[in-house]
Amino acid sequence: MDTPNDLPGAAPPSVPPVATAAAAPPGWEKLIEQFARDYLKDRRSDRRWRVFFRLAWLALFVMVFWALLSARNHAGVPTGPHTALIEVRGEIADDTEASAEHIVSALKSAFEESTAQGIVLRINSPGGSPVQAGIVNDEIRRLKALHKKKIYAVVEEVCASGAYYIAAAADEIYTDKASIVGSIGVLMDGFGFTGAMQKLGVERRLMAAGENKGIGDPFSPVTDKQRAYTQAMLDQVHRQFIRVVKEGRGKRLKETPETFSGLYWNGEEAVKLGLADKFGNLDYVAREVIHAEEVVDYTPKENVAERLAKRFGASIGAGAVRALQGMNGIR
Repeated sequence: MDTPNDLPGAAPPSVPPVATAAAAPPGWEKLIEQFARDYLKDRRSDRRWRVFFRLAWLALFVMVFWALLSARNHAGVPTGPHTALIEVRGEIADDTEASAEHIVSALKSAFEESTAQGIVLRINSPGGSPVQAGIVNDEIRRLKALHKKKIYAVVEEVCASGAYYIAAAADEIYTDKASIVGSIGVLMDGFGFTGAMQKLGVERRLMAAGENKGIGDPFSPVTDKQRAYTQAMLDQVHRQFIRVVKEGRGKRLKETPETFSGLYWNGEEAVKLGLADKFGNLDYVAREVIHAEEVVDYTPKENVAERLAKRFGASIGAGAVRALQGMNGIR
């Protein structure tokens, strides 16, 4: 027997709707689409910036390489007769512009250049290391004998102590009437705090192997033996300085009791004492003495590219050290 639902034309039974977990908010498709567009846009922007920075680093490397290469090639070296200039400025010490390494390098280039008719050391320096000055003095005398070419010292503001040690090797010394010349002496300075420590009740605990290992320590008293030893060493270096000046100046030097006392004089007095020869500047010496008015600077100069390269190299080196320390667990 057929049930009512099985009868022809009967309506199908109603099915209850399936309940969803949560009704979707209106416009959710647009939100997802907008999110996708923004995400892709950010990814493309990041990609463009990465490419930009890579190209910028590449351009920087190319610029550094080109600048270093052009500096090494001496594009400005003349083909005609000229006066070679070497600057001696500031403190004479290792790792400065007036170091023996820089000055000697320039001296070699100038002496070996066949079109350089003469060499001028333009000096504006209060002095510095006797070791660095001695290296330059020895090299000047060696190159003069080897190449038979004259070298002149031109004093600007100051040519004192180690700077005069260098100038003494020149064939002639030119100065301005008001320049400062001389200070032929040697010093070693420092500070002592022993009296202040006693007043403050501070005890110095210095332990050393060797009776004189702590000599010069500012927190320890100086013994008579140590003082005598240091003075003898300074006197020996002073004698070396005096010998160099006498050899360089020869009979032109009018020695007085004050000549090697460490005093300094203006240019006018220096000429009278034979510490300098004549008055004159760079242009005068190039024009009237060397007879080559064109002046070419042989002084080594650290350009911007070299400074960037050094800083970049130092940064890379420091980063590598930190990475290695991290790998090895070093702190």
